[in-house]
Amino acid sequence: MKRDLLLIALFALALAALTATTTSGVALNAITMTLYAALLAQAWNLLGGFGGQFSFGHALFFGVGAYASAVAQVTHGVNAWPALALAVLAAALVGLFVGALAFRYGLKGSYFALVTLAFAEVFRILAVSVEFTGGGVGMMLPLKPSSLHLQFVSRHGYIAVIGGFVVAALLVTAWLRHSRFGAQLQAVRDNEDAARAIGVDPYRTKLVATGLSAAFMGAAGAFYLQMYQYIDPGIVFGPAVSVEALVGAIVGGLGTLWGPLLGAVVLHTLAEATRNLFGNLPGLNMVIYGVVLVLIVMFVPRGLSGVGRSVRDLWKGRRG
Repeated sequence: MKRDLLLIALFALALAALTATTTSGVALNAITMTLYAALLAQAWNLLGGFGGQFSFGHALFFGVGAYASAVAQVTHGVNAWPALALAVLAAALVGLFVGALAFRYGLKGSYFALVTLAFAEVFRILAVSVEFTGGGVGMMLPLKPSSLHLQFVSRHGYIAVIGGFVVAALLVTAWLRHSRFGAQLQAVRDNEDAARAIGVDPYRTKLVATGLSAAFMGAAGAFYLQMYQYIDPGIVFGPAVSVEALVGAIVGGLGTLWGPLLGAVVLHTLAEATRNLFGNLPGLNMVIYGVVLVLIVMFVPRGLSGVGRSVRDLWKGRRG
């Protein structure tokens, strides 16, 4: 635990130093979007990597966080910082609600994945249908460039905010790796019946993990709103958010501390390189994500963070 905390502190210091010494707008934007993708992957990893509950609809929590913050600011005049806290709380509550329904009836595996996907689609339809979300038109924040309103003139401020969330997610992940609850969650992931036999409550354990995962996705949704100042149902509840979250975690390495961050860096770099080569072709990023995911599952099942171990096991197998 001490080593993990030291590495997280060094990461935070390195990120602060890199941000302070970078003046290029392109580079700052790349750092911001990489950290944003890392937060999505880390949030998904808390439930999918450590809990073994694969979700195809994490955009549900992302969208709830984004709309909770938008409605609070635009309709009720709440400041952006309290609205951010409200977004995290709202996403966590929705996560607990969905988890309670799914786990109460023993849904897991592909059934749980389809339930989360269905809930994301239901919330997208609701957001289109009701008036207080702006319907299909979406919602736009009033322009108030100030740190008090969580709107920054340069990317430095946004990097500080998203970097803080990434560090918080790393700390929660480190806690899961070394705490009693984390051991219970991984026991449920590996064998739910065996975990129940030794006194672990799978329902409660998975429910807490769902709430934590949803809370960080809600924070990512509120951050997206503040950075782009506009959302609509198709953007925040669409499948692209869920795909980006799960692919980053799987490519980097499930159930690891640094895997989601590594996956986000690799995927963002690959996406930028492809965009420079082929332009902004619609759907190309999804094709790339799919190809990379298939290759990782086939040849590096432990993800990029487990390349060394996978190669070592392969070498031992060939020698045997």
